[in-house]
Amino acid sequence: MSDFAYNRGMPRTYFIHTFGCQQNVADSERIASFYESRGFSRAVVLEEADVLVMNTCVIRDRAEEKVYGMIRSLKQRLGVKTPHIVVTGCLVGAAARVPGGKMMKRLTSRLPDVEFLPMEDIGFEYIPERAQSRSASVVISNGCNNYCAYCIVPFSRGPERSRPFESILTEVEQAVGKGYDEVLLLGQNVNSYGADFLIGKLRNDEPYILPDGTEVQPVMVKHLNRHRIPTLFPHLLERVARIPGVKKVSFLSSNPWDFSEELIDVIARNENIDRLIHLPIQAGSDAVLKNMNRWYTRDEYRALIDAIRCKIPKARFTTDIIVGFPGETREQFEETVDLVRSIGFEKTYIAWYSPRPGTSANERLPDDIPIEEKQRRFRELDAVAYHPGLH
Repeated sequence: MSDFAYNRGMPRTYFIHTFGCQQNVADSERIASFYESRGFSRAVVLEEADVLVMNTCVIRDRAEEKVYGMIRSLKQRLGVKTPHIVVTGCLVGAAARVPGGKMMKRLTSRLPDVEFLPMEDIGFEYIPERAQSRSASVVISNGCNNYCAYCIVPFSRGPERSRPFESILTEVEQAVGKGYDEVLLLGQNVNSYGADFLIGKLRNDEPYILPDGTEVQPVMVKHLNRHRIPTLFPHLLERVARIPGVKKVSFLSSNPWDFSEELIDVIARNENIDRLIHLPIQAGSDAVLKNMNRWYTRDEYRALIDAIRCKIPKARFTTDIIVGFPGETREQFEETVDLVRSIGFEKTYIAWYSPRPGTSANERLPDDIPIEEKQRRFRELDAVAYHPGLH
C-alpha cells in the first residue's frame, strides 16, 4: 500500500467495488480485513471514501473495459473529490504475467494515476470481513495449471497454489463460531486441491497426515486411463462436512476430468453436501472441446453426469458454455444445443467467446465468428436452457 492513505488525514475510509466471480467476492472480504488492520473503516457509499479499491475481473474484454469506464465516469462526476483509486485483482495479475508486456503497458497508460495492489500482497492470515449472510466463502486454492485455450486465469491468478489443509478447517470453524452454517469452498479447480504439495510425497510413497493425525492416501485422479494428479479434495470436503454446525457445504468450481469416483462417494454419504453441482462443459462438440484444450469428450461428460446421478439421485447440475469459439460451425453449435436439451441443467451460464491476451486461442485461432452470430447463438441456446419444453 502506498503512503497516500496514511497522509490523507483522519478518518480514513475505504470502499470496495467488486467485479466478477464468487472468488473475487471472497478476495474482497480479505481485502476489507487488510485495510481495517491498517486503521481504515468501511465507507457506506463510494462518495464518502478516501480510498476506492476496485477488485477487477478480466475473464472477458467487456469485464476489463468496465474498469476503465467506471474510473473515467467517476473522474468526470466527482472531479477533485474522486477518492484515491487502488486497482487490484485479476486485471493486475494478468498484466503482470501475460508474456510480452503489452498488457501491462496498456494498463499503465490507460490508468496512469492509480495505485496497483497485487493480490499476492494480501495473505490468508487476514480473516475475511464477511457479508451478513448464512454462507461463508472459503478459498481453498488459487490459480490454475490447466491452460484451457480461451482462459486467461493462469495469467490473472498464476499457477495453482493450495492452502494448507489445517488453515482451511480453522477458517471454517471460525466462520461457524460466528454463526455461519453454510460453507462454500472456492478454487479455480477444487478437484485438484493439494496436487501441488503432494507430488513429493508420492515420489517417496508417503501417506498424507491430516491435522487430527489420521493418515490417508491421496486420491489418484485418472484420465485417459492414466493417473493424472493426486488430490486431497475428497478428504477435505468430508472433513468440512463433518465439522459440527455445518449444515450445508457447496464447492466451486470442478473440472470434469478431475471428478473422481471417491469424490462422488463422499458427496453421496454426506447429506449436508450440496446436491447442486457446478460442472462446466463449455461446448457440446468434441471438435470444439479439443480446440479448447478441454480434456474430455461429450460422451465422457455425459457418462460422468450419469455416474453422479446413479449414486446421488437428487443431484442437479449447473454449467458454463462458450458459444462462438473460433471455428465453431453451425453443426457443432447444434451439438451443444442438443447436449443442453438432453441433460437438463438447473442453470446454464452462457457467454460468447472473447479473445484474451496470452491465451493459446488468441495466439493461434482467428476470431472468425461475427459478433452478431455469437449473439444469435447466445439467444438460441439461452432459450433452450431456460425453456427446454419449447424446443
